[in-house]
Amino acid sequence: MSYIIAKDLRVGYEGKMIADAMNFVVNKGDYLCIVGENGSGKSTLMKTLLHLQEPVSGELIVGDGLKANEIGYLPQQTLVQRDFPASVREIVLSGCQSRCGLRPFYNREEKTLAAENMERMGITALADRCYRELSGGQQQRVLLARALCATQKVLLLDEPVSGLDPKVTIEMYELIDKLNRDGITIIMISHDIAAAVRYASHILHVGATVFFGNTEEYAESDIGKFFLRQEGGEER
Repeated sequence: MSYIIAKDLRVGYEGKMIADAMNFVVNKGDYLCIVGENGSGKSTLMKTLLHLQEPVSGELIVGDGLKANEIGYLPQQTLVQRDFPASVREIVLSGCQSRCGLRPFYNREEKTLAAENMERMGITALADRCYRELSGGQQQRVLLARALCATQKVLLLDEPVSGLDPKVTIEMYELIDKLNRDGITIIMISHDIAAAVRYASHILHVGATVFFGNTEEYAESDIGKFFLRQEGGEER
């Protein structure tokens, strides 16, 4: 069974619909990019996928044994969050909180998991550094390591390269792509449609026109060609 199935899903807030009639499926191992213009409902859809708010209407089915606490989330950072005065190790470990239950401390297994994910993200040497002293790219690696402590199944990423310089942006895209090739299902909001077509397996375009399909189908569609042309990206 698929991890997530949306049937005629409409999302919004306070009873106001933003995105209309979306039908899509996320299977294990997929890399889905959610794209569209500002205000089209991408972030609202992400909150709905995280069960932080209810759909306006339609169905959102979670299957294949996926539990709510098995979804890792990397939100867009605020200025206050970027200035958080905790060590890298403390922040990465906090991704294990859902595993602790009522236990007020991290056990050896959770500390080992945090260490493994810091190694995986190439930030072991930063473990004792204060988070707010790090560069934007280093902070995103810390938050990815934290999200990986919460799940090895599905990662939801909200514009993870926002504000990063071009070199670090490419490094982050390659890192996320490797996580996907290692078996983690990726659902990512992106404003970079050319990169979405390059890396993702599937595209969900939300807005006045809704599209869902694989990247090849999107690049050949009228809406895909239009937005790739607007970005100066390559059409197929």
